[in-house]
Amino acid sequence: MVYKPTKGERLFDVFNYGFMIFLMFIMLYPLVYVISLSMSSPAAINAMDVTFYPKGFNLNAYFYIFTETRDYIVFGYRNTIIYAAANTLLMLVVTSLVAYALSIGDFVLKKPITIILSITMFFSGGLIPTYLLIRSLNLINTMWVMILPGCVSAYTVFVFRTFFQQLPVDLRESAIIDGANDFFIWFRITIPLSKPIIATYSLFNIVGVWNSWFGALLYLKDEHLYPIQMFLRRIVVNMQINTMYGNTEVASMLAMGKVHSKNIQMSMIVIALLPILFVYPFVQKHFMKGVLIGAIKG
Repeated sequence: MVYKPTKGERLFDVFNYGFMIFLMFIMLYPLVYVISLSMSSPAAINAMDVTFYPKGFNLNAYFYIFTETRDYIVFGYRNTIIYAAANTLLMLVVTSLVAYALSIGDFVLKKPITIILSITMFFSGGLIPTYLLIRSLNLINTMWVMILPGCVSAYTVFVFRTFFQQLPVDLRESAIIDGANDFFIWFRITIPLSKPIIATYSLFNIVGVWNSWFGALLYLKDEHLYPIQMFLRRIVVNMQINTMYGNTEVASMLAMGKVHSKNIQMSMIVIALLPILFVYPFVQKHFMKGVLIGAIKG
């Protein structure tokens, strides 16, 4: 017998699809607008004539960024990739180890560690004590200052612990009977079965590190250690277009009408954003399951 939806169910589906399309439009339009501005002519931008597609196709801003500021882009990409990869790897290892220990029912220190982690979710040391601690550890103006601080959070530990607790207990018991220790069980059994949660929080962490600039502003002095977002901030936030990096070519391009300041700003946003857009398809099949677990049982 073929199920036939009721009138109310059909109306709900229509409303649901319409609402989702509306949300999709709201989320995609800013990205489309930024890309359009980056490729539009200065005249179209001044006339505020750019909406969904470029007007007066213009790639001078991209040519400028990839020629005159190429070294800074390379430094920024290299550093950001190192920071994101190292921070995410460290986060996964430490978080999964702590969560695995807390997921074991007979672990002696389970309760005190849980209490300590819970306290950190509600209270923090603050900006100044954090800076003093990092300075005392000699991490200022080093790559480690962008990798170590904040690589583990109590919330993520609890979400991982909840996921591990859903795995069959028989797997661990069987492994122990066969002579396996807890490290072997964690690495060879628990981690391979945790791909959804690992993929989900890897993506969250990579995006968070990729978009981070405040830590670099506080702790880094050497431009060769700056992440890509610091160079993006110089262009978009500080509006240092005419004198950027001591180069006067931008000023001449602006004066001759070859490029608009928004061309350069939006082009830099696109350049900084594209790598993250290419990461998502590789973890998409695990992403929804991991988000659902974290939302319901985290």
